[in-house]
Amino acid sequence: MSRQYRPPTGRLSSFYFFYFSTLGILVPYWGLYLKSLDFSPAQIGELLAILVGTKIVAPYIWGWIADHTGNRIRIVQIGSFLAALSFMLVFGVKDYWGMAAVMMLYSFFWNAILPQYEAGTMNHLGENHHRYSFIRSWGSIGFIMMVMLAGPMIDEQGVKVILPILTVAFIMIWIATMFTPSDQGQDHTSEPEASRMISIISRPEVAGLLAIFFLMQFSHGSYYAFFSIYLEQNGYSKTQIGQYWALSVLAEVMVFLLVPWLIKLMGVKPLLVISLSAAVVRWILTAWYVDSALVMFFSQTLHAATFGLFHAVAIFFVHHYFKAKLQGRGQALYSSISFGAGGALGSLLSGYSWETLGPSSTYLFSSGSVFVAVVICMIFVKNIR
Repeated sequence: MSRQYRPPTGRLSSFYFFYFSTLGILVPYWGLYLKSLDFSPAQIGELLAILVGTKIVAPYIWGWIADHTGNRIRIVQIGSFLAALSFMLVFGVKDYWGMAAVMMLYSFFWNAILPQYEAGTMNHLGENHHRYSFIRSWGSIGFIMMVMLAGPMIDEQGVKVILPILTVAFIMIWIATMFTPSDQGQDHTSEPEASRMISIISRPEVAGLLAIFFLMQFSHGSYYAFFSIYLEQNGYSKTQIGQYWALSVLAEVMVFLLVPWLIKLMGVKPLLVISLSAAVVRWILTAWYVDSALVMFFSQTLHAATFGLFHAVAIFFVHHYFKAKLQGRGQALYSSISFGAGGALGSLLSGYSWETLGPSSTYLFSSGSVFVAVVICMIFVKNIR
């Protein structure tokens, strides 16, 4: 990359701000909206599994298109427009199958755009890839602002206010992409043949990482699907619930700012072990101490490690192993395996477990699954800086 080239950090940051503002509604409150439609825990788990399940297929399809057309930002613009348009179909949908169809449609487009934007961001940054965590931190800021604003609004006006807020957020994502310059020509590294994808995935350290990505997000399935419902059932208000979610993402912002320094100091494997171990502890605390506001406060700060640190390290790994023309598909694979397959299966099984075994057992199972990831990391993952 030319020394004179200056990455458009402001425009890149605006996309993350609005994209994760949308998550600031979907993650804490969408389950409550579905509950207001009288869906059972199993049905809520199934619907949320659809929402994240499209990440299994959509990112890789769109990643292949972006890598072959060479204009991934245009792909992001199209996907974000179609996501905003298709989400509007949710107004008036109240039955299970109608909701499933709409969620599958808009999430197919919405879930496809982030991995491609991540690849585009890394291409724009080039040798300055350590600045990624600073740009990504604006997404966390957007999440915090939205979750703090929405909680009191939902307490006052009810969960139906979620729909117009989300509509505006989806439209703002599309507008942000229209101001993002193409990343064409920013990556000047040598381009491996697409056939190398299988050989890269089959390397023990990469296969181990993919298993870890899956297990970590699998363990978060019960959190994203039922944590707000869990708190509500134990006497917390919507405003308090929003504050807990905001706290978790505020902690995430702080660690994003430290990640470049931590990677240079320690390398990525020790940081990955720390994030996985924090998840083991976090789900145990969530299972046993929901009645303690202080313990819940502490467990939410662990989101700094279980998501913030983990995601920054994962992006670093993907950028290291998947080069040039494989960059888009590498990011898509990470999204598909972790947030897609792991998140979908975690949400689905937690819905069934919630009804049969109860909340505590569900979170303990999440803790056990991520403990397996710690073992895999210690055996297979190599340290890089």
